[in-house]
Amino acid sequence: MKCVVQRSGPARVTVAGRVVGEIERGLVVLVAFAVGDTEEQMSWMARKLVSLRIFTDDEGKMNRSLHDVGGGILLVSQFTLYGDCRKGNRPSFVQSAPPAQAGPLYVRFGEILRGVWPDVAEGEFGATMQVELMNDGPVTLIVDREAPAAGENG
Repeated sequence: MKCVVQRSGPARVTVAGRVVGEIERGLVVLVAFAVGDTEEQMSWMARKLVSLRIFTDDEGKMNRSLHDVGGGILLVSQFTLYGDCRKGNRPSFVQSAPPAQAGPLYVRFGEILRGVWPDVAEGEFGATMQVELMNDGPVTLIVDREAPAAGENG
């Protein structure tokens, strides 16, 4: 599981000219799932996202989380985060979970996020989306949580 997290002012997702999700400020989270991702990973990620201290305090330091400043989360599925560009000129997406697996994971991750944060808006899984945001800072982070190898504890 991999997320690109952007601290954002106003942000919205449109599909075919229709707004499907928007926030006034908070986090825009682009999420991709890999084969084998688990509920434990999604729960960890949800807790991590709302606790990330990436909002500035009165001294200009990144010391505040969503818990401190409020705001929303705009969740957008983006399988291309697992694009491998090391060989050739066309990315390979073999590490990305196929749509039949990723779709239910995306839905479940949205449910888990809403369980830890009250203001979650979403894009539309599998749709061609336009994402508009005002990256505040700019602050952009990559947060990932790979599935533990067989026999490992997460």
